[in-house]
Amino acid sequence: MGDLIHYERNLPHRLPPGSDIFLTFRLADSLPGNIILRLQLQFSSGEETEDNYAKQRRYFGKFDNLLDGATHGPIWLQEPRIADLVGASLRHFHGKAYQLICYCIMPNHVHLVVSFPDEAPPLAKTIQRIKGYTALQANQLLNRRGQFWQRETYDHIIRSSEEMQRVIAYTINNPVKAGLVDNWEQWPYTYWAETQ
Repeated sequence: MGDLIHYERNLPHRLPPGSDIFLTFRLADSLPGNIILRLQLQFSSGEETEDNYAKQRRYFGKFDNLLDGATHGPIWLQEPRIADLVGASLRHFHGKAYQLICYCIMPNHVHLVVSFPDEAPPLAKTIQRIKGYTALQANQLLNRRGQFWQRETYDHIIRSSEEMQRVIAYTINNPVKAGLVDNWEQWPYTYWAETQ
């Protein structure tokens, strides 16, 4: 993964210190491989230009809508003990590796918004630690073996205060958009620092 500030797997990852970053990670096998491949072929992009940025947003929107529908794969994060485990792990790194702005734990994926300080350890390493720890603990709680999280994490640098407000609103309202609750405050696995 090189310096873990900029690396590439299926998606390009840019995680520079001093940035505000929106991340999404999902359970393994939560979407069929052929669907992911089709989305990647439709919306893959090279350099980040305004046009590619719009493509990336469309890609993510379709990807997230499929996750919200939860018609394929596991939904272990809807179990309170698993969601609580993940939430506690996300909060654990607040003030240590990032400043936690908000998160939402959905049945099969997690949205996370953080401010990544200049002096922080590489964010990719922190996410790797969160996913590794929660995978081990969740598998024990579920009495299962095997891959828990999908290896790839979607990340996006937030470029302005207006975009930050949109991303926060998107994150905390995800359960409303998915039809799980009528108001974001009803969802027990949403955290927003401003309301704490």
